[in-house]
Parts: sequence; structure tokens; C-alpha cells
Amino acid sequence: MSMLSISISTLIALVFLRAFLHKIMAFQSFTGYVEDYRLMPLRLVQAVSVSIVVAELLVVISQSLAAGRIFGLLLAAVLLFFYSCGISVNIKRGRSRIECGCGGGAQALSWSLVMRNSILIGLIAIAITQQNLSLSILGNTVGVVGGISLWTLFLLGDQIIANSSMMVRVN
Repeated sequence: MSMLSISISTLIALVFLRAFLHKIMAFQSFTGYVEDYRLMPLRLVQAVSVSIVVAELLVVISQSLAAGRIFGLLLAAVLLFFYSCGISVNIKRGRSRIECGCGGGAQALSWSLVMRNSILIGLIAIAITQQNLSLSILGNTVGVVGGISLWTLFLLGDQIIANSSMMVRVN
């Protein structure tokens, strides 16, 4: 893997670890968020919520296994795509004041979340295409540090989105 691919893989692992922990620690609330999207019959909400949590955990675990990285990156891209579709459908329905359930601070649905997910999908595509180099321990370490740096930028951007969401609710 290239350093860039390792950096992106680290970023994705951290993003999905944060999301997984957020959902699992407040699973009842998360199930309510899934229900609020109104994208499925009520009888499926619990099963879909469990499936999402399990899929996010699979993304995290797969990023720590060299043989599973591509699978995990593809799964992450699929999840992000479907999350973006759910957000987009509800924004178009005029239901943008519901909680996204993404992880982290409270965030109402917005096009910024769709853009954030699209950027992550683009980064995943780059990581998948950069799989042909073998790195030293130093190269792997630099890649991981780069991923942590990207995650810090992600957290800053996520906080900006959350702050914007709160400002819209106040106004």
C-alpha cells in the first residue's frame, strides 16, 4: 500500500470507529434516528439499525487487516453512499431538521453532510487505486500519522457542520 492509501485507510477506520461507538453507546437513540428518516417500514428499523452498527464495526476491523482493507473500504463507500441518499431524500422532502445520527455532535440534515460523505467516497476511491506499493515500517508509520492528521481535519470540518446546524436551529 502507498502512504496515501494507508493515510486514507486510517482516516476511514477512525471515522467509522467514532460513528460505531456513538451508535452503540446510545443504541436506542440511534434506532430513533433511523426511524426518523422514514425510509422503511417500522418493523425493519431495529434490524436495519443493528445491520448498520455491525457494518460499521466491520469497516473498522477490516482496516486493521491488510487482506481486508479493500473490502472494508468498499463497504465504507457503500455505507456513505446510502447515508447520503437517505439524507438527500429527507432534505428534498423538507425534513432537514431531523438528527443525522452520524456520530459526534448533534447535526441536522444538510447538503454539507452529503458533500462530506462524497469527499470521503472520493478519498476511498483514491485509496483503492493506490494499493501497489510495499512500504517500510517508517512508511507505514508516516501513513498512519497522515491518517490521524486527516482525521483531525475531518473532526474540525464536522464541528463546523455541527455549529452551522445549531445556528440554523436557533434562527
